[in-house]
Amino acid sequence: MLKKILLGAAPVLAAVLVAGCSADALGFYDKALPGGGEYAMADGDVESGGGGGREPGSGSGNTSAGIVTAGEWRDLDHWAFWSSLMTGEDFSGKTDLWKMYPDNLVAVHALNGEGMPRIGAKVVLYRNGKAVWTARTDNKGFAYLWVSPFQPLQELSADELTLNVGGNEISEHPVLSTWHSQSEIKINEYKIMTADAQPVISNVTDIAFIVDATGSMGDEIDFLKDDLVDILGKASAKAGSGVKLRTAAVFYRDEGDTYVTRTDNFNADYNKTVSFIKKQEADGGGDYPEAVHTALETALQSLSWGEDARMKVAFLLLDAPAHDRAEVKASLQKSVERFASLGIRIVPIAASGADKDTEFMLRFFDILTGGTYTFLTNDSGVGGDHIAASVGEYEVERLNDLIVRLIAGYLE
Repeated sequence: MLKKILLGAAPVLAAVLVAGCSADALGFYDKALPGGGEYAMADGDVESGGGGGREPGSGSGNTSAGIVTAGEWRDLDHWAFWSSLMTGEDFSGKTDLWKMYPDNLVAVHALNGEGMPRIGAKVVLYRNGKAVWTARTDNKGFAYLWVSPFQPLQELSADELTLNVGGNEISEHPVLSTWHSQSEIKINEYKIMTADAQPVISNVTDIAFIVDATGSMGDEIDFLKDDLVDILGKASAKAGSGVKLRTAAVFYRDEGDTYVTRTDNFNADYNKTVSFIKKQEADGGGDYPEAVHTALETALQSLSWGEDARMKVAFLLLDAPAHDRAEVKASLQKSVERFASLGIRIVPIAASGADKDTEFMLRFFDILTGGTYTFLTNDSGVGGDHIAASVGEYEVERLNDLIVRLIAGYLE
């Protein structure tokens, strides 16, 4: 069982990739790949969850807010492990299922003349002169850009690629990282000296909660109702008086339900978001897939994300995948690309009932937007089984503490 139980004080924040150093050199590789590269089941030997229709209102087992346990796994920090999953027999088909192929990566670290991170800088990746991916640097100055993430590529040379970082054309070709040929992510570090390369960044961080509100999600919604004030209060305190949080929420169900989406736009008083969430109830659904694509579209179209926000994060809490339809997958692709271009990191929270198709859909979302994957575990002893995440060694935390830790890390 490759996990560490950490249910007291929140653990130390994970280190980030240091510019110019490989991931392996800093310990960002899988430390426990059993069987010469096979994945490790993180939570016992349960290999699947969900998969069938569920009765509305059935609940998903997380009945005690504040003691629900969870883990986190950032595939961008474990490139060798991710490669083993994507090239192995068990999960390689997930790319074809969701038509997402996060293989060809250009990782950028942008600094100013003093060696400090360029935050919120627009980075554009070109292939043969055509823009193929746009991202924004995060609060550590990192941006992740992808070549053909929605179609598999047989051949690709770095000589085809160029970058624009913060309005500055980079003359040399970037170093490319792929899961087929490299076990570590190579970082392209650039010091941008021009003053106008640093956009005007406010002290605001935008945090949105996108929540599946179908019948099986009652306990997860109760968790938000009970814990969100505490989570946001702790995160705000860790950030200090110089940082302001804006919060918003999107609740969604499925076509044919009482509603498909409900929204509460960004505001600076997170108690208003909590008030909105406390009015929501879980109902509807019935079959397994839900309107995930509509929820992402709504979060982009109906929420007023701040152009100058220091950080933008979307927590996506769900227990079921999107529909397996071509038009739905096209919508998911378009939304994920848009999230990345706006600098919005998707941080999924996989609830009980999520199967392997759901897990890898969520992991594609977070890796393409520079986010991280989180998942509920059985360690609290509360409720029914949660699917075992296909990850390496991780720490078990209270979900409350984990969310606070992630938000605090984004506010640094």
